Amino acid sequence: MFRTLLTGWLLLCGGIAIAAESKTLVVYNWAEYLPKKVIEQFTRETGIKVQYSTYESNEAMYAKVKTVKGEGYDILVPSTYYVDRMRREGLLQKLDKSRLNNFNNLNPRLLNQPYDPNNDYSIPYLWGTTGIAYNADKIQPGQLASWADLWDPAYKNKLLLLNDMREVFSMSLKVLGYAINTTDEHQIRAAYEKLAELMPNVRVFDAESPKTKFLAQEVTAGMLWNGEAYMAGRENVKIKYVYPKEGAIQWMDNLVISAGAKNVDGAHQFIDFVLRPEIAKKISEEVGYSSPNLAAIKLLPDKVRNNPTVYPTEEDLKNVEFQTDVGAALPVYDQYWQRLKTRR
Repeated sequence: MFRTLLTGWLLLCGGIAIAAESKTLVVYNWAEYLPKKVIEQFTRETGIKVQYSTYESNEAMYAKVKTVKGEGYDILVPSTYYVDRMRREGLLQKLDKSRLNNFNNLNPRLLNQPYDPNNDYSIPYLWGTTGIAYNADKIQPGQLASWADLWDPAYKNKLLLLNDMREVFSMSLKVLGYAINTTDEHQIRAAYEKLAELMPNVRVFDAESPKTKFLAQEVTAGMLWNGEAYMAGRENVKIKYVYPKEGAIQWMDNLVISAGAKNVDGAHQFIDFVLRPEIAKKISEEVGYSSPNLAAIKLLPDKVRNNPTVYPTEEDLKNVEFQTDVGAALPVYDQYWQRLKTRR
């Protein structure tokens, strides 16, 4: 009798644990990248509570997820080159697109990319560019037109660089005329040496909320994501965004399901919810990045849809490059990145 009761109690407890897991979704995302009201609406509609935490770089997210082999996370939001790496390392699980009724809202031009053929593992979330931002109260329009201009000694201790290894090295590689996805150690070292020359101008590295440094006037200019520039410009119209002559850096962040996800059904519900036009519209409008959702773009107000900071023209995108996985060269980048950070 006791064994029967014990077995029944264990089954009950197991059932309660599974039920609890199915009512909680663990989302690990970039900082300031998903409006709170969207999370609240998802919970109201589905009854699924969202446990939400943030990171400030792909490297930080990857290191944490790899350590636990994806356990404890349901939804992640890696950039293209980390989707490629994580799917190959078994850290992601395949999507069941039959559960994604809103998949067809996505722009076909952004699908079936080399980093994830057929989008078996990833769904485009937001895309954007990395360019130059500046305070027009301090710098005249046209004064900062290229990445190379940031090396001007006039900007000593006045610049912000993103605390993102690939972004910073991509900028330097652009200045040197190299591809941003190079795996040539000589070119990577040359990029490091060029960045070392820039360090006297760098006041701060930030990737958690870099716009706040511009709004507080702690920095005069620097590299910035277009969405951060857009949000800063809404608070201070003097914060401007420039597409550098050498070419901006283009990126796309993606919704994926961790290999260790406990709430796979809830994860699919969440992705499909985000793909709804009115939800994707809310996200793009509030965080200031470009939506891959064609149906959502139609709903945006003209001031957003026609704002080149958010939705660049073909001319703005001239010479842009997408970051891709650099494979075995990544530790080489990291070695020089750590060396660079110690020069401050």
